[in-house]
Amino acid sequence: MKTVDLNCDLGESFGSFVVGQDELILKHITSANIACGYHAGDHNVMSKTVKLAKENGVSIGAHPGFPDLLGFGRRNIQTDREDIYNFVIYQISALQGFCQLHDVPLHHVKPHGALFNMASRDGVMAEAIAQAVYDTDPSLVLFGLSGGELTKAGMKVGLTVANEVFADRTYQPDGTLTPRTQENALIHDTDRAIEQVLTMVKEGTVRAVNGSIVPIQADTICVHGDGANALAFAQKLQETLIAEGITLSPVKKGNS
Repeated sequence: MKTVDLNCDLGESFGSFVVGQDELILKHITSANIACGYHAGDHNVMSKTVKLAKENGVSIGAHPGFPDLLGFGRRNIQTDREDIYNFVIYQISALQGFCQLHDVPLHHVKPHGALFNMASRDGVMAEAIAQAVYDTDPSLVLFGLSGGELTKAGMKVGLTVANEVFADRTYQPDGTLTPRTQENALIHDTDRAIEQVLTMVKEGTVRAVNGSIVPIQADTICVHGDGANALAFAQKLQETLIAEGITLSPVKKGNS
């Protein structure tokens, strides 16, 4: 029987701006990646989202990103290893504080947006992030793009890693995600996205944009919480996976 984690990026509201339907989506996922205030979220939203995740029995992860509220953390920022190391520790630690407040463990770390994508290709960035996670709490699970540099760096430093795949994103022949700047980056058709997920989970492959078949490991599936149909998609994906005999469960610590 296949087991997979279903995660979603949440806590992305800020001040009076409301993003997503966190309270409802939490009923259909097993892990929540909570924004830590740099690319989205704020102290009030972080506290509220941690509390909601705990109430729904959902594993909690820190979702650190570049300091880029205006660009939602999706713009590439050139900086050095020390800067990345320090701002990742800063953001993880901020969310840890709210986890302690609500008496719930922090389970994992998943970098956001451009930070995630750049670290998937750049070994130096990946090592800085992995070391920051390890030095903050070596029991945390590190989420990274399946087969990318981030998961390799995590394993090298001694972390449990989770190979992440994406339901609504297209893939390049080298296994990386198609950049959002390209028209074919997103999959808007629900049935097609779910079909891609089932193939990744059951067969361990994904069809790239050029038609080639790429091997892939699916430990955790990302559904985005900020899309117009995010709630309906999360619900349908959850129902389909269960109907296919696939168990939904958070990634276990200690099993890389």
